[in-house]
Amino acid sequence: MRRILSIDGGGIRGTFPASFLATLEDDLDQPIGNYFDLIAGTSTGGIIAIALAMGIPAKRILQLYEELGPSIFDQEKTGVAGWLTRMHRYLRWLGWGPKYSTDRLAAALNDVLGDKRIGDAQTRLVIPAWHGHSKKVYIYKTAHHERLTTDYKDPAIDAALATAAAPTYFREHITSNDVGLVDGGLWANNPAAIAVAEAIGVLGWPADKLNVLSVSCLEDIFEMKEAYSARSMVRKTADFFMAGQSHGSMGLAHILTGDPHRRKAIWRICQPVPDGFFSLDNTARIGRLKDRGFTEAREQKPILKPHFFNEPAEAFVPVHKLESQVNDRE
Repeated sequence: MRRILSIDGGGIRGTFPASFLATLEDDLDQPIGNYFDLIAGTSTGGIIAIALAMGIPAKRILQLYEELGPSIFDQEKTGVAGWLTRMHRYLRWLGWGPKYSTDRLAAALNDVLGDKRIGDAQTRLVIPAWHGHSKKVYIYKTAHHERLTTDYKDPAIDAALATAAAPTYFREHITSNDVGLVDGGLWANNPAAIAVAEAIGVLGWPADKLNVLSVSCLEDIFEMKEAYSARSMVRKTADFFMAGQSHGSMGLAHILTGDPHRRKAIWRICQPVPDGFFSLDNTARIGRLKDRGFTEAREQKPILKPHFFNEPAEAFVPVHKLESQVNDRE
């Protein structure tokens, strides 16, 4: 059986999947990423996915959200200083540029990922981004197939900053190869279907041999109105898009794996929350997000263990390392 982990995007709401995975990891003998054959993640989920694939414990990733989240989203100041910061940020957001500087996010990620490259991943990776200049998808992948000969050389931090470069929040990320990329959430905020398609279409794994753990960054529950004003429609467009993409992705994943009609293949972790209560950049609710992740994991542990956590996955050896081993023997 092949095990897949998929993590949605959601800004600071990534605290929820980080807490969920860290709590599951407490009962394991190795970092939780070692228990999966393939990990996919978008935006904040992409950051988590990359770190897990590098063998970094989920608890370390959760620590990043807790300790550096307020700094990344420029919300550590209070009083008059905090008010002035919020006003300046709001004016930037209205048209003077992205809401937040990428520098603090880059510094935080550098502290976790350092100089690691995609090729250092211990688990297969699929990380969606978007190349806006050509209007094409751009997916970072480990060298888990013979035709994947480029991305493994790239810095891991490039993939993390690219998939997390949400328009209006952060500027476009220019990679070490001078490629401009933005948030993969523009087309794949929930990457479950992409992960399953990669497993079946590229890796050749049988569809009936896949178990998928799909972890969301919570789901806003809002009431549809018969008509929306222009102002409210602008505010809701992103919500409608993200919800539609996520449900479409899950639908495709269900069809491809035969879940639930032929067998149980997908375990979706998705808590409903009041619309707007957990925004993408409200760091004041990090504690509540951590709380929800812990309690969800506490309930799910006995359910998930027999399907995902009885033993670590088989060791992943990238194609370029396999070729090197063959050349050394010759």
